[in-house]
Amino acid sequence: MTAHVSVQIRIKDRAKLKEYASQAPATVAAHGGRFIVRGNVTEVLSGNADLDVVAMIEFPDAETARRWYNSAEYQALIPIREQGADMVFALVEMP
Repeated sequence: MTAHVSVQIRIKDRAKLKEYASQAPATVAAHGGRFIVRGNVTEVLSGNADLDVVAMIEFPDAETARRWYNSAEYQALIPIREQGADMVFALVEMP
């Protein structure tokens, strides 16, 4: 079953986020994933959200998504990510 990783992003340091963003997509692709949505939040239509960017990454299944997130290659980028932005990652499994 297809699985998605939803990423909600609040930018702290644009230079560090750019550094992270230049490396993270290669780790996604190496695990069979692909970005299907990546864009700036222009308006919050309902609720209270302090978001700048939203991304959605598609993987063949949930286990592959977990392997990507827990991979040594991706884990090595987390310190850069944390300097650049606050991010919430959620695994969404499709029925």
